[in-house]
Amino acid sequence: MVGGPALLFYISPTEEEIFKRYNPELQKRSLEGRDQRLADHQAFVDKMIEYSKDKRHIWTVWKEADMKEAKKKQREQRAAKKEKKSIADEIRRQRLEGDDAERN
Repeated sequence: MVGGPALLFYISPTEEEIFKRYNPELQKRSLEGRDQRLADHQAFVDKMIEYSKDKRHIWTVWKEADMKEAKKKQREQRAAKKEKKSIADEIRRQRLEGDDAERN
């Protein structure tokens, strides 16, 4: 009888064989993004290890951390928006002062 996991393993190409089939441009792009993908994966694994140390279910901890990150990002966006508004107000005020000085 032929088949099963051994046959599947035998006929499945390795990552290297698949990579060699890419065209040169795609190989270049793949290599350029490799370090970033590895770093992202390692960060993900590190987070999962950290989350698994909690007594609660890992997905619950992940969801809470995700919500905290989203709230933090919202606060940063609001702060940036507020800063942009204050800069625009300052520029507007300086222009008005400059126009008043020219009139006098």
